[in-house]
Amino acid sequence: MALPKKNKKNLNITPLPVQGHYPYGYSGIVTPNRREELSGLIDEHGTMLPKSVLHADLDRGMLDFVKDDLRTSVSGKKIPVIDRILTLQRWGEFSETWSFSDKDKNVSLPFVVVVRKPDVQPGSNPSLQYTIPDRRQFHYAKVPTWDGNRKGYDVYKIPQPVPVDVIYDVKIVCNRMRELNQFNKVILQKFTSRQAYTFVKGHYVPMILSSVGDESVVDTEDRRYYQQNYQFQLQGFLIDEDEFEVSPAVSRVVTLIGGEDRNSKENKAVTLKSKWEYDNLSGSTAVTKTYVTKVDLKIIRSSNIVADGYTIYINGVLVSGPLMVPKYPPAMVRPNDSVEVRIVKLVPTDPAWISFQEIVVR
Repeated sequence: MALPKKNKKNLNITPLPVQGHYPYGYSGIVTPNRREELSGLIDEHGTMLPKSVLHADLDRGMLDFVKDDLRTSVSGKKIPVIDRILTLQRWGEFSETWSFSDKDKNVSLPFVVVVRKPDVQPGSNPSLQYTIPDRRQFHYAKVPTWDGNRKGYDVYKIPQPVPVDVIYDVKIVCNRMRELNQFNKVILQKFTSRQAYTFVKGHYVPMILSSVGDESVVDTEDRRYYQQNYQFQLQGFLIDEDEFEVSPAVSRVVTLIGGEDRNSKENKAVTLKSKWEYDNLSGSTAVTKTYVTKVDLKIIRSSNIVADGYTIYINGVLVSGPLMVPKYPPAMVRPNDSVEVRIVKLVPTDPAWISFQEIVVR
């Protein structure tokens, strides 16, 4: 009885920690991290938009699949794969320049070659079978933007990918049945579930094994060889970056307004004091002053003035005095107003003065 060649001696039976961002769904253990990894592969080293996937990219993905996933070794020697996609017309051109040809420029066997059929058919990928007409643009992502003054976001839109089916023939040419059997075993093991996947610019693209055929030539220039053909259908899709649209959406202008808090001590009303003097030489009982700011005038104290013996005129109009109701209301002065204060002295020959509180109105 055959025994396994590789025995795993240490088994980790401790469950993985639950991810904080995904406490629900998929048991919150493994799958969300994998989804983030796949998203990062698509957007890696680029913008938020996906990378283009064109015919050349599908060819490269198929060739990498044959080189990496279908690699075959016989007696410790790896069967080489021609590092390009060929057509039947170019087979003769490149047959003289293989890197694994002999000194006489004859192809040394065995080798594997990938031939693509030129007719690309409409796709049969189940996820893209039902398409929406007119190549409409669909929302893909919202990307925040900031230009130093405005904050907003751009809306990225892309059309639905175009599904395509590309037929590839993977041929092995060898002169020993042992090599043919080994390559056949690798392919059948890979496609036990009928399909496999290749990796193209961050996308997993499915392919199926359509048929297996024999194209062996018994005698060609006195040289016998086996040639087996494996036909694959790559169920891919096309994404063209020229069809992407980026349009600006809502933008906000950040305006910083410096206001004052009238309830705080730091921003309380500005108060000034002014003293109006009346000398005894000219016998003056009236003084006039022009203001450049908006203030409220209110008397604080006076000297050598009869009680209720002063009146305030603004631009010649009485605004505060003993005859007002109520008496002596605060006088509201605007910029460029001419204010005149008239008094009645107790002692006409003595100087007098009156002091006002000026509250600056803002």
